Amino acid sequence: MMIKKEEVLGKLPDLDGALSPEERELILSKMQVRTYRKNETIYQEGDIPSHLLCLISGKVKIYKDGVGGRAQIVRVADAVEYFGYRAAFADENYVTAAAAFETSVIASIPIGLVRQLTMRNAQLAWFFVRRLACALGKSDARTVNLTQKHIRGRLAESILFLKESYGTEEDGKTLSVHPSREDMANLSNMTTSNAIRTLSTFVQEGLIALDGRKIKILNEAALQKTSRMG
Repeated sequence: MMIKKEEVLGKLPDLDGALSPEERELILSKMQVRTYRKNETIYQEGDIPSHLLCLISGKVKIYKDGVGGRAQIVRVADAVEYFGYRAAFADENYVTAAAAFETSVIASIPIGLVRQLTMRNAQLAWFFVRRLACALGKSDARTVNLTQKHIRGRLAESILFLKESYGTEEDGKTLSVHPSREDMANLSNMTTSNAIRTLSTFVQEGLIALDGRKIKILNEAALQKTSRMG
């Protein structure tokens, strides 16, 4: 289904309200909207950032290749959320990569235009300052957890992290995102084999149930305790 750019702009969180009518029309004239297939790369590490990206629908993982080529998922994006602009504001190339978790619709606005608007629109500039500050706080907390917790704590936290980020299906227990075992490993800073074994242990303990890639939380309190204990 074709999505009109006017409809997309109205969905961008807080952005539309910070723009004058003239700025709104300028963004509409420059905005591009594209659909990405599941697992399709959105940008790669080392690329030059050229656009402010906003996830309109779908789910996106932001990751970085580590030692031995193993990826580490550092953040996930859910609709409606901005991503991929930190490097542009810092005048850097991308230090991460991004790919679609599932079919995703993404709006892109030239970063040069965004810079021009933020230089003369204090409300818009403050909006991005707040978002970057919040993202930095979450990143700091997650870095500590991934380096100090043991395998069980990291995997439990990742399951809860996905629930907080993406929510659940109608039953209120099954995660609405269906990550592969490799994705769970990359999200939890562990090998895929360790992720598979630990997920199986969680099933045996009655914390979760697995149906293919679907993860159903059966005992959230116990999962939270496992995450806290590390």
